Amino acid sequence: MTRGFEPVATTTTTHSSSQPHAVHQATQSNGAVSLRQLASIPVSSGNTMDKSPITLTVREEDKDSHLSKSTNDDALKGKLLQKLLDIVKREELVLGMSEAKKMVEFKHPEDLKNILQLNITRDGLNLEESSELLEKIVRYSIKTQHPHFRKLFYHGVDEVGTTAAWLMEAFNTNQINYDFAPVFTLMETHLVGVMARMFGWQEGDGIFCPGGSISNLCAMMLARHNKNPDIKQSGIFNLKPLVAFTSDQSHYSIKKGGSILGLGMDNVVLVQTDSWGRMLPRALKEAVKEARRKGGDPFFVNATGGSTVLGSCDPLGDIADVCQEEELWLHVDACVGGAAIFSKTHKIILKGIERADSIAWNAHKMMCVPLQCALLLTRHMDLLYKCNSVKSRYLYQQDKFYDDNYDLGDKSIQCGRKPDALKLYLALCVYGLDQMEQRVDDAFKAARYLQERIVTRPGFRPVISDEVFCVNTCFWYIPPSLRGQPETQEWWEKLSKVAPKIFERMMTKGTLVVVYQPIVNKTLVNFFRVTPTTVPTPTFKDIDYILDETEKLGEDL
Repeated sequence: MTRGFEPVATTTTTHSSSQPHAVHQATQSNGAVSLRQLASIPVSSGNTMDKSPITLTVREEDKDSHLSKSTNDDALKGKLLQKLLDIVKREELVLGMSEAKKMVEFKHPEDLKNILQLNITRDGLNLEESSELLEKIVRYSIKTQHPHFRKLFYHGVDEVGTTAAWLMEAFNTNQINYDFAPVFTLMETHLVGVMARMFGWQEGDGIFCPGGSISNLCAMMLARHNKNPDIKQSGIFNLKPLVAFTSDQSHYSIKKGGSILGLGMDNVVLVQTDSWGRMLPRALKEAVKEARRKGGDPFFVNATGGSTVLGSCDPLGDIADVCQEEELWLHVDACVGGAAIFSKTHKIILKGIERADSIAWNAHKMMCVPLQCALLLTRHMDLLYKCNSVKSRYLYQQDKFYDDNYDLGDKSIQCGRKPDALKLYLALCVYGLDQMEQRVDDAFKAARYLQERIVTRPGFRPVISDEVFCVNTCFWYIPPSLRGQPETQEWWEKLSKVAPKIFERMMTKGTLVVVYQPIVNKTLVNFFRVTPTTVPTPTFKDIDYILDETEKLGEDL
């Protein structure tokens, strides 16, 4: 097959009665039709068809038009990429940011729209204008690399993480099949085996997913398929309602999964937890019994290895006992706390996880591998394939010249999938398991130091006073105006307004960001949550700064 355009191209086409006249007009001047003119010829859906051949002569100046590049593209020639590298170095976005820099120059949405001027033009931007746009993006974005960014579970990335992410984007490949991404495919399959063994299985299967929410959703799909494989083909119609169970402190993605899978959120039962936010096995057993009494069909239990807010770890062994007795699939959402498996000291918080049927873990949380890097594991070999495969022959051919067991795409609910495994693989290879263990230990050490300081420092009060399960540390700041007063309902209402106001001042000042939230079902009003991560390495000085700055911003409230 000849690619491109030859000086004269002859083709036979089917067109409506109105088209010959349009082609004739386009060619009558000199017998040649330009590509622009050809593209402008209307296509009719009329029923009158003229099947006579049309001879099109492509003009000399149009020969390479399919290869044309914009003048802007020619003008850049690597300069825009160099500009980005200069900005990254100048603003210390990778190799360590000074705490003296502002973390954010906060603007309200409408003001930021006016600054950014988001209009997209037909002419595009020249190099100077493109560089100005990059400067604006960096100036008004949150600097997650800042040592005092403590808003969520992720933080900045280091040189190894950035190297992996940039290399991945430069290839712009799709982790569908081995013949798309041979190196990345082998890395993913190897990592699945490594992590399965780390979590206590002799073997396991798995897939990288675009975030923990999707990992949890896929685990629910696996459990459903394991319960009733016919659902894949015939659906959930005419079946008893499937019922899932999760703690009242679990991630909201389990509820969403119930909605997406057609169970309905009413059939995702929230199981009672203790004062530390841990699921009560007795309450789980009672909830399963009640679901069956109402005509439901229990199939899935989600236990949590590090809850989003309190960092609570459910008693996995006891919950596994209930699941074994009731013949239920046990999934452990260890997206938050799963990194503890790298530490000989702290993996005790995940005791019993080896009895799970599936596990979700996010390397982009405590480990600070670049977003996104989320892994779903299952002990059931080939179940991912059986659950998700549709054997589309145009992509997953069955007669390839190599071992098609390395074609991973049909195990996933996605088609397009980034080779996220590269980011975790490179981190583990470059740093080694000993350094990764030390990083995790440092994060836990920082969390325990913060807990100790909160207990002893006037004006601060821990939400959970006795124990830190994961790296989450939750506390209230009580300003002088509320100290020493009876803690009535009115007092708690006033305290609930303190954290949001301090957060507003944090964002405006741009020197510290700490997330806040309430837990309504435990009647806990707004409080702060700090989750030390591994990049940059948290120090006691950093922890003291959090308390000093919080007090400074809230002492007048």
